[in-house]
Amino acid sequence: MSFFNYLGSNFFKQPPLFMGFLAMVGLILLKKDFGTVVKGTAKTIMGTIILFVGVNFITTAASPLASAFGTLYNLPESSTFDVNVCWTVLGEYGSEIGLTLLIAFVINLLVAKFTPIKNIFLTGHIFFWMSYLAVAAGVQGGLSGAGLIIFSSISLSLYIIISPALMRPLVRKVTGNDSFTIGHTASIFCYIGAGVGKLCKKANSKSTEDVQLPKGLSFFRDTTIASALVLIVTYLVVGLIIGKEAATATFGAAMGSIGTIGGMQYDLFTFSVMAGLDFAAGLTILLTGVRMMLGEIIPAFKGISDKLIPNAIPALDVPMIFSFAPNAMLIGFLGSMIASIVTIIIMAKTGTMMFAVIPLTVACFFDCAPAAIFANKEGGTLAVVISSIISGVVMVLLAMVSIGVTLETAAGFNQLYGGNGFSVFSTIASLVAKLFA
Repeated sequence: MSFFNYLGSNFFKQPPLFMGFLAMVGLILLKKDFGTVVKGTAKTIMGTIILFVGVNFITTAASPLASAFGTLYNLPESSTFDVNVCWTVLGEYGSEIGLTLLIAFVINLLVAKFTPIKNIFLTGHIFFWMSYLAVAAGVQGGLSGAGLIIFSSISLSLYIIISPALMRPLVRKVTGNDSFTIGHTASIFCYIGAGVGKLCKKANSKSTEDVQLPKGLSFFRDTTIASALVLIVTYLVVGLIIGKEAATATFGAAMGSIGTIGGMQYDLFTFSVMAGLDFAAGLTILLTGVRMMLGEIIPAFKGISDKLIPNAIPALDVPMIFSFAPNAMLIGFLGSMIASIVTIIIMAKTGTMMFAVIPLTVACFFDCAPAAIFANKEGGTLAVVISSIISGVVMVLLAMVSIGVTLETAAGFNQLYGGNGFSVFSTIASLVAKLFA
């Protein structure tokens, strides 16, 4: 019993070690050789550690911006939150997150084996973050112990089974085959895009792929570069609007008087550039860690599912459909980005902004932009433009609501990466968790 108590109170409470344990079990079940098992386990552990380093980078870069937006919106103290505290769920409940992921995957396999719903969720990073949000929702609702595991496993299972099943006919129409479906947070915007496309079908608008776009805008397709640029500009604009005194108090002592360039404080410029680049670097590190960690776990899971359910189709990451309408992607990204920023400004001016929502570059690129592909398939360029604007507005509203609902657990995550399926899932799950508790 002492040995098992040690595992429970020490080993399994370390997320990197527990995720490595899951990878090791999967590789052993696939009868991999000793060297492969050791390599896969070690890479999973290192990937998880890298993930946490990326989280720290991103949190450090974005925290001052959240405070600055609070000053800009004149938000009351009751509507603010500590971004760092919101990420502690990852550390404190690492074992629960890993166990939820494993149980949900097993349930997914059983459903695919014995029901007509034959999709297996294999989008690793979405799987992981949804597991995190499922646990965070349970904690927000007051759950703990076995009740937390049961609730988070069931809620995550419902998402990874139902969402890809609903996406399957949409993906089939875009790709022309039924070899895979999409398992991603973009689903809600894909439904919006397809729906708007059907409404615009009678307009006979031509496809975005028949429109020539400037090659100079191609850099926007790199989400890390786009994120850095948006954050740099946002820091500069917000810093200038709130004034030197507030900016100095918010951004730190480094905001002292160093000089000016064209009337702009040089220290604000430097701070903004470094904050934007730090955020992009953190995002790159985080994505590297997630890929490294899940690069070992997901093949193991997939190997198990292939052996058990030969006729199942995989639910894959949303970039699988990027090549089917790249022009629609670019228009969707820019359109949703502009619409979301305008929405944020309007809500700030009218006093309807309850919680600080910052520009959601990641969601614009990975959620709203892919949705434009489905809009284009149904209704051409007109549908792409309209659906992108709608998506930008909806994204801001979803982010704000989810921040308020998950204030004590995942608000920081939703502030940076929400406004999509993450926000929808964490909001609904947190509300249901309170009833479950």
